[in-house]
Amino acid sequence: MSQWDGSTGADGAPSPLSLAADASKAALKDAGISAGEIDAITFVRIFEDSVPSAPHPHGHNTNLPGTLARELGARPSKLIYSDVGGQSPQALANEMASRIHAGEFDVALVAGSEANRASKGARKHGVTIDWADDSPLEYEDRGLGGQMINRPEIKHGIVAPAYFYALFENAIAGREGRTRSEQRQAMSRLFQPFTKVAASNPYAQFPQERSVDFLATPSPKNYEFADPFLKWHIAQDAVNQGGAILLMSEEKADALGVPTSQRVYLHGAGEAGDDFISERPRLDGSWAMKQAIGRALDQAGKTAGDMATFDLYSCFPCAVFSSTQELGIDPFTDDRPLTLTGGLPFFGGAGNNYSMHGIASMAEWLRDNSGAFGLVLANGGWMTKEAVGVWSTARSEAFTPVEKMAKPIDKVVLDAAPQSGAVETYTVIHGRNGPAQGVIFGRTESDARFLAKASPEALQILREEESPIGRKVSVQQDGEVNTFHFV
Repeated sequence: MSQWDGSTGADGAPSPLSLAADASKAALKDAGISAGEIDAITFVRIFEDSVPSAPHPHGHNTNLPGTLARELGARPSKLIYSDVGGQSPQALANEMASRIHAGEFDVALVAGSEANRASKGARKHGVTIDWADDSPLEYEDRGLGGQMINRPEIKHGIVAPAYFYALFENAIAGREGRTRSEQRQAMSRLFQPFTKVAASNPYAQFPQERSVDFLATPSPKNYEFADPFLKWHIAQDAVNQGGAILLMSEEKADALGVPTSQRVYLHGAGEAGDDFISERPRLDGSWAMKQAIGRALDQAGKTAGDMATFDLYSCFPCAVFSSTQELGIDPFTDDRPLTLTGGLPFFGGAGNNYSMHGIASMAEWLRDNSGAFGLVLANGGWMTKEAVGVWSTARSEAFTPVEKMAKPIDKVVLDAAPQSGAVETYTVIHGRNGPAQGVIFGRTESDARFLAKASPEALQILREEESPIGRKVSVQQDGEVNTFHFV
């Protein structure tokens, strides 16, 4: 982790490559092996390569896996650049473990990083930094992955992660009968212990304990973004963070002399993906999380009650509420840690690579708590792609490769031209001058779903303290865009 932000000039500026290289060297040192033993390198896709036509303001490293191999002095036979999604670190760990088990590789390095703080700081202070690089080594580029947003969502302005997650958050609030302020209080009660973990983590980007009152109250330092979220309910991406893990077979670890005290075993893995959010039958939880968690625990032969600790993906509170719901635990009363890093808003949201830090932190925690089991849940998109791992220092008697990603069968019918219905969930998107746009998911009398933007008077009602979920609306069409009024 680096706090470089351009305020002191160009010296010491990190890059995605340098951060990943530093983390990888630390992993090699931790295992006591040389880079020459690495057969495969996977690199988690960085922000700049995760959005179509995104600019590369400091130059483009066109082969991050290859340049990482060069920096380490490694000679791998396989190089992979992952697709988009925060599930990638755990999914790559699952994949590499399976391929090692199949005899394809002996030692695999899974690495990643983000240097967004450096990029933003360099531009702010007019400092020139150069990330341009390349390697002649061939690598597998998995691209952007599948489409996670559809045309109706785009047409109705649901285009940013916080907007999608706000729809989940308000669906949960509606289920629990909470007002806006009550949901903010619940979210802040959930996240306050996360801030305490971050405050004691030397790698956290924001190591400061914050109170429930601060987290729950709108202020210039905790402004409204998308109802019910305030700034500190949201993953913070202005980080300089790198992480890496090494995977190998027990036989290879024996041959290389890796101390048994350093070994952490993958006991179970599970993966699942979901449809576009507007097509999902359920919005107050996650089908994909349920499937991935269940598969990992079943494969490990364990239950949620057997887990001593967790690192649950925490880009927004609803992600934690959804995963704890599927685990069958109460996030307010369970005394087991739900994060080992401090979570994405406080430790830092290192893009697709956050859960690499979760896995590394899990390994450290398990080494200090020999024989205990822990679960890492890595999340991509808007609870769209899930990867779970169950880890322990306890030796695994057998290894089972991860199953193919589970996919849903049931979908909701979308009505493109509804006339009336009731609010299913909603959010209000804020701009610099306050509330700018409201949007709802609604249900017609025939139970089809529709999307609609708020009329000016409806926007004001969406901002009231009481939840509008269940209220009746009338809907008009203008081309592909629906607009609703409360009736």
